[in-house]
Amino acid sequence: MTPTPAQIQEEKQEIAAAYQDMLQAYLRSNHRRKVELIERAYRFAEKAYEGARRNSGEPYLKHPVEVARIVIKELGLGSTSICAALLHDVPDNTDYTRDDISSMFGEKIASIVDGLSRISGGIFGSKAAVQAENFRKLLLSMSTDIRVILIKMADRLHNMRNLRAQQESKQSKIAEETLHIYAPLAHRLGLFKMKTEFEDLAFRFEHPEEYRAIMEKISEGEDERAEIVRKFVDSVREKLDRAGYRYEIKARVKSAYSIYRKMQKKGIPFEEVYDIYALRVIFENDDDALERLKCWEIYTFFTDGHQVHPDRIRDWTSTPKSNGYRALHLTVMGPDGKWIEVQIRSRKMDDIAELGYAAHWKYKTGEESPRESELDKWVNTIKDILANPGPTALDFLDTIQLHLFSSEIYVFTPKGDLVTLPAGSTILDMAFAIHSQLGRHCLGGKVNHKLRPLSYKLESGDQVEIITSEFQRPKEDWLMHCHTARARTRIRALLRKNNSL
Repeated sequence: MTPTPAQIQEEKQEIAAAYQDMLQAYLRSNHRRKVELIERAYRFAEKAYEGARRNSGEPYLKHPVEVARIVIKELGLGSTSICAALLHDVPDNTDYTRDDISSMFGEKIASIVDGLSRISGGIFGSKAAVQAENFRKLLLSMSTDIRVILIKMADRLHNMRNLRAQQESKQSKIAEETLHIYAPLAHRLGLFKMKTEFEDLAFRFEHPEEYRAIMEKISEGEDERAEIVRKFVDSVREKLDRAGYRYEIKARVKSAYSIYRKMQKKGIPFEEVYDIYALRVIFENDDDALERLKCWEIYTFFTDGHQVHPDRIRDWTSTPKSNGYRALHLTVMGPDGKWIEVQIRSRKMDDIAELGYAAHWKYKTGEESPRESELDKWVNTIKDILANPGPTALDFLDTIQLHLFSSEIYVFTPKGDLVTLPAGSTILDMAFAIHSQLGRHCLGGKVNHKLRPLSYKLESGDQVEIITSEFQRPKEDWLMHCHTARARTRIRALLRKNNSL
């Protein structure tokens, strides 16, 4: 149906308001003020998309503006990323080219737009080889500039929020792709808030009846939970106030998808999922050196007079997760006899917990890329996989998905250096994680002072000394004794090199 002039005018006002909201969020950030550049990108996009409409019938310009809004308001990125978001569909959907963007907005913005253009299609194809190639493009773009994948996440999030506008035949495919590719990628990048929304939106379309049933039960117990939380935190608030903390306490309910997964995994009904709700204490902190100390002080406020679950204390303040997550977790018995998880974070910790590596831009004044060693390690591993792909497309996909979905363990060298590895890793994996030459000549290792073979699986807390021999060489069966993408790709490369000699 062709919109009336009045409807067109109303749509223009709506888009202009969304753009102004995005611009105000940018001006409130600590990024360098490049309003003129953003304004030019908006006017360029407005001209490029003039008269164009999406499948949903809404003006095409609305989508890039909403993506740019997510980029600044929910990811905290700066002017380069905002402009790339406004222009990300231009090369694919208008007569303008990458060269046009480069000449008007510079090579950096054009490069990011080009990266986004290369991955504009879906990941899942009808054949494994198509999936692998699409996934390879996605990862290649990401390893060139991490902002490519962050903007792609914003693009996917807006599309998921408007999934009902898609044809029913496409909804399931997009939801499945989001659940199996984008949610794990968001998790690996530390985008917890986005990961949770991806999962819930996909779950809503994949299993509508189960989603509705869980949401109804969550809603039924809302008032009761609020009262329990109020009683539980009153005494803690008194202690926080007395100690002079500036803070906020949030009560959150576990996401519908997380509840569903736990019900499926344990074969239990909704009523037996004990950690439905959790508390988050976020305190203001002006001195990074005091963060850990303050977390543990607040911990004592909860443990005083409450029973603590001894097996559910997690100290991510001293050993952050590889996606940058830091917090102190404990689980305490609530007034109704049910366990309540408590997460204690500084404001900075909370930003990083919600936004992952994207949060590092918030704490910088420019657009320079954050130097985060764990992020560098992960991106370098992705580069390794791309440079040394598996023998088949399926093998490539398995390697990538293993790397995305795996949980982590923390092991130590004899000098006390921490090494983060995927769960299931062996001594051989650790050797390659430290250095390729160490892996190449690995014989085995001493784990907690006991000799173990190179195939020995490590556990969190193990202290590991790698034993090597200059005569040791990689063998074909080593591929059976390693778990990480890095070790596998390096071993394959070494085997190919040896075979060619």
